[in-house]
Amino acid sequence: MSEWEFDGEIAADSSARRVRLVQEWLCLHGINLMIDGDYGPATTEAVREFQRQGSLKATGKVNRTTFEALVGPLDRALQGISTGTRTLGELGVAYARQHLAQSPREIGGQNRGPWVRLYMNGNEGPEWPWCAGFVCFVLRQAAKALDLPMPIRSSFSCDSLAASAKEKGRFLFGSDQGRGRVAPGALFLSRRTSTDWTHTGIVVSADVETLETIEGNTNDAGDREGYEVCRRIRGYEDKDFVLTDTTG
Repeated sequence: MSEWEFDGEIAADSSARRVRLVQEWLCLHGINLMIDGDYGPATTEAVREFQRQGSLKATGKVNRTTFEALVGPLDRALQGISTGTRTLGELGVAYARQHLAQSPREIGGQNRGPWVRLYMNGNEGPEWPWCAGFVCFVLRQAAKALDLPMPIRSSFSCDSLAASAKEKGRFLFGSDQGRGRVAPGALFLSRRTSTDWTHTGIVVSADVETLETIEGNTNDAGDREGYEVCRRIRGYEDKDFVLTDTTG
């Protein structure tokens, strides 16, 4: 059973893992408390506050209704989107926007929390930067909806995304190749060297000078080790690209 499915009431006698999940989501909803796995008086009162804010019965215990309200942002991010006439890349952008609207971010430490575990197949911690996990997750949502294969192999590594794109003829090196060929849903890769890429995100739109992007594990400063999913405007400098839609 996934961690965002209800598995019985969560209260003082619940496992530390389930209590930590409740504490994480309370913090994500702006009710800040220690994430320590202890369902003590502070957590009980924080749950009551969340329940009162949502016009729920303020018991201080997490029943199904309270749990579903806590994890509601994640459920909304996972909702299916009508495919219409969208391409894979366009639908990928739609899913990225849907995630962005729910304000995914880390909680409980570097590269930690429910959103990180969602994008990283349950993994979390300092050794698990999650920008590639985010873009692959939204592309998988789009590919599944369209009943299409992934255009490249999913990976948590920017270098592996580049290698797979090269194998499949979907890699564009540098701004000269990228300008005019980058369509919505393409991925950008921030290049440190010709064989090392440090960050990735999904391109929402592009003109000859700038890119609009949605990125995970970044922040308003554009750092590669940020803490949230956010929208950015970027230039082409030191960028390579992975095409998700091709004509060939």
